[in-house]
Amino acid sequence: MTGAPLGYLPVKRMLDVAASGLGLVVLSPVLLAVAVAVRANLGRPVLFVQNRPGLHGRIFRLYKFRSMMPACDELLGDEDRLTPFGRKLRSTSLDELPTLVNVLRGDMSLVGPRPLLVSYLARYSPEQARRHEVRPGVTGLVQVGGRNALSWADKFALDVEYVEHCSFGLDVRILARTLRAVIRREGITSAGHPTALEFQGGSTKGAQP
Repeated sequence: MTGAPLGYLPVKRMLDVAASGLGLVVLSPVLLAVAVAVRANLGRPVLFVQNRPGLHGRIFRLYKFRSMMPACDELLGDEDRLTPFGRKLRSTSLDELPTLVNVLRGDMSLVGPRPLLVSYLARYSPEQARRHEVRPGVTGLVQVGGRNALSWADKFALDVEYVEHCSFGLDVRILARTLRAVIRREGITSAGHPTALEFQGGSTKGAQP
């Protein structure tokens, strides 16, 4: 169970609905512009859609703008599929805008542990699996604490820290720090890799993200 204050979760949900709904309306010109740019640079589909585990491990469909070429050749790695346009899109975090739809639907929250791959569910230790005690977030302690520059051990420690100490005050601080991290484009990738390294399970000490 989370350490959330009384009334925090239902009020947080109402704020998520209001903020994501308003965000989708206000940012609709930006969403349209990014969609056109993705279509022009990467072709169809414009959206990247993938199953991810949410609250209590329930599976939902995550929406993002596509930033990679299709995996037509299994021999191609992420570095080969990630184009200069895709790198720029990720560095600005504009590829994340469609996740506001997930927040509006109730799959996600604005703040919480980021939703990872379904295949990771079987690899978590009981402590690491606590990250699913709350809705996954568009941003969280990991995103403002180093993002993909962190080890998996550090990421999971921050996820559990959020579960144990989530509050309105913490959420506001995370959102404020997120704006700064996006402007500075901090921790977009792990050292020497275009994306985060896969979590293999087991001991995470010293492992890279």
